[in-house]
Amino acid sequence: MTVTGVLFDFSGTLFRIESPTAWLRHAAARRGLHLGDGELTRLAAALAAAGAQPGGPPPTAVPPRLTDAWAHRDRSAAEHRAAYLGLAREVALPEEGLYEALYARHMEPDAWLPYPDAPGVLASLRERGIPVAVVSNIGWDPRPVFRAHGLHASVDAYVLSYEHGVQKPDARLFRTACRAIGRRPEDVLMVGDSAAADGGAAAIGCAVRLVEHRPAAERPDALRRAVDRAVA
Repeated sequence: MTVTGVLFDFSGTLFRIESPTAWLRHAAARRGLHLGDGELTRLAAALAAAGAQPGGPPPTAVPPRLTDAWAHRDRSAAEHRAAYLGLAREVALPEEGLYEALYARHMEPDAWLPYPDAPGVLASLRERGIPVAVVSNIGWDPRPVFRAHGLHASVDAYVLSYEHGVQKPDARLFRTACRAIGRRPEDVLMVGDSAAADGGAAAIGCAVRLVEHRPAAERPDALRRAVDRAVA
C-alpha cells in the first residue's frame, strides 16, 4: 500500500484536553469563584468520573436518563451540549452558572495542548505533498484550536460529525474525508485513538493505526511512529 493521504482524529490523537482539575479551576475563575484545594480536587474527580469533560475520561456509568443522549452526543451541537451538561449536573457544584462555564471552557483553544510530535508530523506531511484531513466525533468547531496552535495551515479539510449529522464509525464520514482530500480510501491512512470509532475507516479500505489517548507529556512520539510505519 502506498499512502497518499492521511486522516487524523482530533481529541486524544492530535490534541489532548487539559486535566479535569485545570478545567474546573479555569471555569471557576471565569465565574469569580474561589475553590479551595480540597474542594477543587474533590469536584474535579467527581466530574471526571461522571464523564462530564469533553475530551476527558469517559463516564464510569451513564445514568439511564442520559443513555440515548450519550450514544448520540456527537451528531449535533445541541446533542453534544445536552449530553455533557447532563453528565456535569450529576455532580453538585457550588453555583449553577458553573455548569455552563465548564462547557464553554472546553472549547477554548488554550484548554487544548497538541501532542509533542503533532506539529512535526503535520509539517512533514505538508512538505511531502500528502494531504491531511481531521475526522472527528465532536459537537463544536475545533478549527480555532488548530489556528491558535499554528497547525491550521497543515490541515486540508475538516470532517466533523456535528456538521454531517453522523458519527464515526459511520463510513460516510470517512468517505467524505477521502473525497475532501482527493484520495481513494485504499490509499489513505486513518490515525486515531479509538478502535471502535476510528477503526471504522477500515470498512472502506483505509489502513488504520491507533495511538493511546494519554496525557500529552506521556506520549511524545506515538504519532510519528504510527505515520512513519505507514508512509514510506
